[in-house]
Amino acid sequence: MDFSLTEEQELIKNTVREFAEKDVQPVIKQLDEDEEFSLPLVRKLGELGLFGMFLPERYGGQGTDILSYIIAVEELARVDSSIAATLAAHNSLGIGPIYYYGTEQQKNKYLPKLCTGEALWSFGLTEPDAGSDSRGTKTKGLLENGKWHINGSKIFITNGASSISLGSTVQLVSDIKNNEKEYSTIIVENDTPGFSSKEMHGKMMWRASNTAELYFDNCIVPEENLLGERGDGSRIMLSTLDNGRLSIAAIGLGLAQGAFEMALKYSQERKQFDRPISKFQAIAFKLADMATKIEAARNMLYKACWLKDTNQPFAKEAAMSKLYCSEIAKEVADEAVQIHGGYGLMKEYDVERFYRDQRLLQIGEGTSEIQRIVISRHLGL
Repeated sequence: MDFSLTEEQELIKNTVREFAEKDVQPVIKQLDEDEEFSLPLVRKLGELGLFGMFLPERYGGQGTDILSYIIAVEELARVDSSIAATLAAHNSLGIGPIYYYGTEQQKNKYLPKLCTGEALWSFGLTEPDAGSDSRGTKTKGLLENGKWHINGSKIFITNGASSISLGSTVQLVSDIKNNEKEYSTIIVENDTPGFSSKEMHGKMMWRASNTAELYFDNCIVPEENLLGERGDGSRIMLSTLDNGRLSIAAIGLGLAQGAFEMALKYSQERKQFDRPISKFQAIAFKLADMATKIEAARNMLYKACWLKDTNQPFAKEAAMSKLYCSEIAKEVADEAVQIHGGYGLMKEYDVERFYRDQRLLQIGEGTSEIQRIVISRHLGL
């Protein structure tokens, strides 16, 4: 068992950490306040080679392993979750399905431009009445004369409505036979007639990420825009979520690390009763517990990545990692605010933003309850 990172992974870790601290940290407070999606930061992510970094070079990627990508997400989330979410959603939910299930023509058409930071892609799964119950999809696609006619809507779609959003991979009902729905996934470019998108505002968390509602009003796309085989929609969706859980876990892990570091630093500087509060056992034990949970979470997530990188089954471990990293992000952020006391409730302190941002992690990409269902099924229950 070797827990050390390779030279390349260490380089990625240090490079992304430097970018997060020098480029993201100075502007993120205002971006969060204004609910502003930053195109300059997205383009810098592209310049660093973080979009599609696990893709082969022939498609514009860097040819890295999955763990390297997860480390990059983790390091971004250590400073801010919105930017980390933009990277995670674009790579895991946007690029991933096209790379794993697209035809060679589809890959060559979309992937190179999705690796530059000049365009974003989203995954249209969630609907107003289909969240945890993904098979409750009501968006429909009718194939007539070589064209898909799509009607319906999607909601809470990351990267779906920015000025550089190029398109979405959409799950829809492609047929109904004997009351059984057939699900397929279709590629829909944002400039397609009949398609429209709307940015969602008023979010508690990830306020500097782009979240969208997507609408399909007799949206017509060519038959060859089918991704994968017809009827494979649910399989593609579930596989995509397995991969996506790793990146959401990485956001939870990075957020927890960042919140812990803030609490540790504050506890060493804040004095009460003539000594730093870190010298009080109540605070010291909180920090010890936080550090222990983060260490356990990192080992669990990195092992899940190792399983995927070595072509072994990893779905159970991905669900476990997403569940645990999400839960410890909540616990660590909560304790970090407690250590800050009243100051932790003020926007002046970054820990306030971290406390808000962590709340999505137990909901997005499958709720904590759904993760427990997934895990229990892998246990044969």
